[in-house]
Amino acid sequence: MSGFETIIGLEVHVQLNTQTKIFCSCPTSFGESPNTNVCPTCLGLPGALPVLNREVLKKAIQFGTAINATINQNSIFARKNYFYPDLPKAYQISQFEIPIVGKGTLDIEVGGQTKTIGITRAHMEEDAGKNIHEDDYSKVDLNRACTPLLEIVSEPDMRSSDEAIAYLKKLHSIVRFIGISDANMQEGSFRCDANVSIRPKGDSALYTRVEIKNLNSFRFIQKAIEYEVERQIQAWEDNKYAQEVVQETRLFDTQRGITRSMRGKEEAADYRYFPDPDLLPVVIDSALLEEGRQIAELPDEKRQRYIEELGIKASDAVVLTSDLEMATYFEAMIAGGASPKLSVTWLSVELLGRLKAEASLQNCGISPQTLSTLVQRIQEDKISGKGAKEILDILIEQKGGDVDLLIASLGLMQVNDDGAILQAIEEVLEANADKVSEYKNGKDKLFGFFVGQVMKNTKGANPARVNELLKEKLG
Repeated sequence: MSGFETIIGLEVHVQLNTQTKIFCSCPTSFGESPNTNVCPTCLGLPGALPVLNREVLKKAIQFGTAINATINQNSIFARKNYFYPDLPKAYQISQFEIPIVGKGTLDIEVGGQTKTIGITRAHMEEDAGKNIHEDDYSKVDLNRACTPLLEIVSEPDMRSSDEAIAYLKKLHSIVRFIGISDANMQEGSFRCDANVSIRPKGDSALYTRVEIKNLNSFRFIQKAIEYEVERQIQAWEDNKYAQEVVQETRLFDTQRGITRSMRGKEEAADYRYFPDPDLLPVVIDSALLEEGRQIAELPDEKRQRYIEELGIKASDAVVLTSDLEMATYFEAMIAGGASPKLSVTWLSVELLGRLKAEASLQNCGISPQTLSTLVQRIQEDKISGKGAKEILDILIEQKGGDVDLLIASLGLMQVNDDGAILQAIEEVLEANADKVSEYKNGKDKLFGFFVGQVMKNTKGANPARVNELLKEKLG
């Protein structure tokens, strides 16, 4: 690959989490029986008319605000004509000439370097249905038809699969943090089409691009891009580039790890765009624009706040803001009174380190309030770190529980009474006078022995306090 440069542009389809569809009042709930969330409008029956969902406009404005984009207060819906079994109208209502969101930018970090990726546009459109292929026949489920989508189109600014994945993960994080989509890739709420081409290094021309369609996992997106780049380079080096690399749509075969031809790539003219006669031009008034401008804290802002206000290390702040559930869980812990720094350790290292692959923060059974209580008991010296780990193991096993009851029932409450600790120290030193003499003659390693004996006799004294008082006594 040393003699070639990769050119990547991405088109991301984000399902917006409105309660109802973009042009009708059918619910957008996932997993219902096939063809039950449908009506004459999303079935494309003659005479049915679309009515725009205001919430879709608000969420589109929120996204535009998050990427510092131009918001077009006047935009137009168009008909994009094409024929597929899952598109009963034989056209898709989308936006073409004037989208709701204009040019914006997104900063990514790869290999310690920050790069700005341009976003060309983000436009509203309706989703198609879903084809289900079984044995020798196919079925069509139109529950998804008319679900609101935001299609986000990047500039061809990415030069590697690593940059593409960094961009997608950043985009995925933003739409979840501002609350416009659950972005569940397994359910198709966040899916990507990748446009890939190559050129000799130093060349400024753009050569034939290939679109890889409907990718819905970061791992498969990366593998598909890498395979396609390899395929195009091989064709170029074999002097078969013009014959083998044609403008087309390809699919990624996840079993074989290759891309394969699906159909010829359409140009804009092939779709015969024209303004939808059933929908008025979209006019966003100042009240709706202001409402849409109110967005939740973005991941980068949250990360910076954690570092500056909570004293969290930069690397830990990156981990905490990599996922919305993680950040929400962490903030609930510190709201309950836990130390931010201890919360980082007990959440990202102790709790997540113990969860099995199929478990998550949502289904592990341990609420942020429970973990916050455990951390606070460590802060209050009521329990040792070792004892807290023992309790955490039990909480995971039984999917929750009362921290204070577990501390009491297991006898893990630390002794913090100086009088009781001093009495134990006196007893240990009297019983081991010979070792005390050895210690005072330079055998420093015996200090650990004395600590161990005191801890054993007190059955749970505060180790830090034992060390302090023992040093004073032996000094």
